[in-house]
Amino acid sequence: MKFQLAINMERIAPNTDMKDVARHTLEMVQMADQGGFEIVWAAEHHALEMTIAPNPFQILTWWAAHTDRIRLGTGVVVAPYWHPIDVAGEAALLDLYSGGRLEFGIGSGAYQREFDRMHAGLKQSDGWRYMQEMLPVVKALWAGDTEHDGEFWSFPTATSVPKPLQQPHPPIWVAARAPVSFDYAVAQGCNIISWPLTRPMSEAELYKARLDEAMAKSPDSQRPTFAMMRHTALYDCTEDWEVPVQAAQRALGQFENLFKNLGDVENGFPKQIALTELANRDEYNPRMLHDNLMFGTPEEVISKLKPYKELGVDHFTYYASLGLGIAEQKRSLELFINEVMPAFTDTGSQQAAQ
Repeated sequence: MKFQLAINMERIAPNTDMKDVARHTLEMVQMADQGGFEIVWAAEHHALEMTIAPNPFQILTWWAAHTDRIRLGTGVVVAPYWHPIDVAGEAALLDLYSGGRLEFGIGSGAYQREFDRMHAGLKQSDGWRYMQEMLPVVKALWAGDTEHDGEFWSFPTATSVPKPLQQPHPPIWVAARAPVSFDYAVAQGCNIISWPLTRPMSEAELYKARLDEAMAKSPDSQRPTFAMMRHTALYDCTEDWEVPVQAAQRALGQFENLFKNLGDVENGFPKQIALTELANRDEYNPRMLHDNLMFGTPEEVISKLKPYKELGVDHFTYYASLGLGIAEQKRSLELFINEVMPAFTDTGSQQAAQ
């Protein structure tokens, strides 16, 4: 199993210095680069301090200049907010600047609040239609001259300038949870990244079943690389288990505000919802968060990761941040690199079996 890092520049409260956040994020990416992570992902979000990512291409170009080998993923470009010619050119330019390290992730968008500002009148639930129209067009632009007359975009003959360094194109990823997304990704030859949120292992098993069903519908398709993302936080002592849980509860209270589109956001900071008042409050029970998320000592995390490997997950995506302090985030990643990842290399696995 290989490893990826997903990290955002994140401010949970206005008293956090933005310069410290930027420096910390880059240092985490550099740790992942030196520690053997395969890919690092930059998201796209707008007008939210908890995920400061207005342009993933710009973020990844910044990281490319300060890393050596780690691959650089858009996780993800939100199709309804872009024009295909923009996306094709921006992505190809990043691939060129980074020496061919781009992993191109595309998706449909997360929060209705963002749609209301970035694409007024569009329902978040319809975003997938834009993604499915955009991806073939971007691939055609990377290949050469093409014209397009579609439902959402139309333009005369154009091409991507520059062209991607990787040919015929960079690896493509689709964020998938629903069956329609798995079916589309497999049929289009895309890799898949899934996120079970705070739900138990049974949710990960459901996504693997959806991948298997999609493969059965497209028997001639090559099996995609299958990645699974979980919020991750490691610590030295079992007594510290509540530290990341409490941080997660604070951040998830803000996420719930966004998912429910309550509009209670002041100067980019969503108000934290009282999780105890939610109908789905059981999803935020402290012990449940500890058990379902990749929280624990290195030994506990190794034990939690093994079922993912056995399930057929090719890449585990370490989702950092989630309200955890800067020092705690650094220690967590250090423990993961030094004590967890070696257990999943060929050498480490052989030693563990002996």
